[in-house]
This record gives sequence, C-alpha cells and structure tokens, in this order.
Amino acid sequence: MVTSITRRFFLGATLAGAAFAWQPAGAEMLIPEKDELKFGFIKLTDMAPLAIAKEKHFFEDEGLYVTLEPQANWKVLLDRVITGELDGAHMLAGQPLAATIGFGTKAHIVTPFSMDLNGNGITVSNAVWEEMKKAIPTNADGMPQHPIPASALKPVVEQYRAAGKPFNMGMVFPVSTHNYELRYWLAAGGLNPGFYTPTDTSGQVKADVLLSVTPPPQMPATLEAGTIQGYCVGEPWNQAAVFKGIGVPVITDYEIWKDNPEKVFGMTAKFVEENPETAVAVTKALIRAGKWLDESPENRKEAVEILSRPEYVGADAEVIANSMTGTFEYEKGDKREVPDFNVFFRYFATYPYYSDAVWYLTQMRRWGQISEEKPDEWYAETAKSVYRPDIYRTAAASLIDDGLLEASDIPETDGYKPATDAFIDHVEYDGRKPNAYLEKFSIGLKGKEDVASLASN
Repeated sequence: MVTSITRRFFLGATLAGAAFAWQPAGAEMLIPEKDELKFGFIKLTDMAPLAIAKEKHFFEDEGLYVTLEPQANWKVLLDRVITGELDGAHMLAGQPLAATIGFGTKAHIVTPFSMDLNGNGITVSNAVWEEMKKAIPTNADGMPQHPIPASALKPVVEQYRAAGKPFNMGMVFPVSTHNYELRYWLAAGGLNPGFYTPTDTSGQVKADVLLSVTPPPQMPATLEAGTIQGYCVGEPWNQAAVFKGIGVPVITDYEIWKDNPEKVFGMTAKFVEENPETAVAVTKALIRAGKWLDESPENRKEAVEILSRPEYVGADAEVIANSMTGTFEYEKGDKREVPDFNVFFRYFATYPYYSDAVWYLTQMRRWGQISEEKPDEWYAETAKSVYRPDIYRTAAASLIDDGLLEASDIPETDGYKPATDAFIDHVEYDGRKPNAYLEKFSIGLKGKEDVASLASN
C-alpha cells in the first residue's frame, strides 16, 4: 500500500518535472488531475463509506485530500454539485437519474459507485400504531408478525378521511428511494400515494395518503408535533423515534424489497470527463471503505463511534448501533436480528447495476414524474448514461493489482441482475422489461396512460 506521504512526494516530484516513479508491484499508479476535493453528504448512517474512506486514509492512499461537508438538504446538495461548489456527493439513487432526464434541475450526473443496500424504515406515530395493531396478527411470542403490510394502515386512513382530516406522511425528497419505497408499500396495501403531473408537482393528485418532503434529521420532531402521522427515512431517524418514545417503525425497506439499492456517489459528467483518473481514485477509496465496513463486527462498532461524531451523523452512538450492528428495534422491547439492514459490500452492493437504475426510472413513470410512455430502449439508454460500471471496473482492477481486492469480489454481469420477486407483494421485476413490469400494477401509470386518463378515486 502506498502511504499518503509517498503519494504527496510522488505528486510533488511529478509536478516539478522530476523523473521519479514509484509503483506497487503490478499496479499502475493513478495521477489524480485534481487531488484536493470537497464532497457533500446528508447526516445519515449510509454516508459511512465517505467517513470511513477519510478516517482510514483510503482517500490519501490514492493521493486525494478530501473535505467532507454536511448539507442542509438534498436539493442544496445536488445544486452545489452542479455548480461545482462540491466535487461529488452522497446522493439519493434517484437524483442522478432525475437530473439527467430533466425532472427538477437539469444536469448530467453520473455514478460509478453504489453506496449501500437497504437501510431505510417506515415509522408511524404511537396513536397510528395502536390502531394498526388491531389488524396485525401476532407470532408465537406475542409480538406483531412481520412484514407488516400497508393494508393494516388502510382502516386508519379511512378513519381520518371519515373525520374530514388528511393523513400526512413524510419522505425526504421527491426522487428519493424513501419516496418510492413508501409509495410501493402503500400501493401494495391498496392505498394510492398520489401522482405527479407536469402542472402539479406536489405528488398528491388523487392521493389517499398525502406525502410531503421533510429533511431526515427533522422527521422525529415533525412526527412529535403531529404535522405528519408517519414517515419513511434512513437511519438513525427511525430508531430515534423509538428512543424518544414518539413512534414505531413498522417495516424496513429490506422487507419491502430485499437488498434494494439505496444511495449512490454522484459527480457531474463534466467533472468525470475532465478528471478521469480522479474519478477512478475516488471509486477505489470508496470500494475499500465499503469492504472495510462489512469485514467484521468490530469494524461496524468502530464505524458507529466514527459516525456518532458531530462532523458526521452526530446522533447518539447507541441509536446508530441499534441498526448498524445487525439488529433493528421496532417498538421498545421488540428488537430483532436484521443482519442485512445495512449492507455496504456484501452481495456486490457497491456495483452500479443498470437494472437498479431502471427500477427507479420505472417508479418515476409509475407515479407520473415521467409523464409519457417511454420504450424499453429508453430506460436502458438512460441507465447507461448515468451508471458507470466502466469506472468501477477500472477501479476494482487496480485494487486487485494492489492486492486489496479479490477477483471474486467483482460480479460477472452485463449490468442486469436476474429477475426477482423479492418484494412485499411478490411482483417480479426484470430490468430488461420495464414496461411489462409496470403493467403488473393495479395502482400506477402504465402504457400510454396519464393522470387525467385515470378514473377518479
């Protein structure tokens, strides 16, 4: 492994025109075009690969000197990447895709790295939970039987409607995984989460449940204030509700879609084009961080301590550990083993699969963010313009040459995972057939439909 001092010396000597080169055996040293970088993140535990790459000096090993800066919300984060104030960022999987196709801000964003699998949950208020429990069977030890479907929430929503009150839930951003997971869960339970139209971007057209944006750290306080009756968010903000005694997580995204892709690391296409070696070097460091996070329980415990620091997530270590160390507490006293709640490397978690991108695009179409029918080829082409496994493979090959990765750590794939029905409703998804997938849902747009063509609720 090359130390940061060696890297600094090498870069300095190169810039001075010295005929100097030092390389690890079998590896060609990268010369980053830009070695001082600033990356953004939101205070969530799934920013962990960035924190670990910095704290374990994986960035420095690649000749990179990185500053990590928390951002106020996802929009500010994206805008600052687009303007170049940030060189890259921890992003929602839907953000690079939405920006590239022009939903919201128009900009070509790419990702060579998937940051994690799973990691989110849906929490409801104590009052809503007491009503939901009436429709949920218990298992042999008297605990609620999981996974809990949204059909258990439906009578509560109907009670609100009968009383003339809206039923409000929070999610973190219109193109967030949380928005799509919450919508998927609600629709699978017979509740319409509403549509977006070109003239109404609230996402609440024809909705049974009104979804709106709340920044992740504000979720518990907003729930406690009664502004929302539930929310979908990443950790530690579901476990925070348990610790505060104000809400109950009813389901994890692992139970909605087993091993779903969550965040990505995003950069502008322009940055990657102008700084190709830098992009590879960043990806190398992040792959190493993901691998370190999944190597041992001891590493996870150390990661919890790091993430609890105010410059990163800034939540109590005990709260972060509740999900980061292989367990998840639903309501107080109901802590269950969920070893795959946070996955950072196993199951090829870091690989940017085209089929992951296509799934998010299908959900944009399903809920009207893509307002018109698109052919299957469009989904494939859009995925390939945003997801960059070529950068990932170059980085991985270099790590293999460095002796830091095994060839078996990299999937043999054309970019598409096998078809899967590992969803709460068991509807099979094949990334090669997005339109056929959309046809399977009773709630949501498909074919040539638009919102105006749907029957009124």
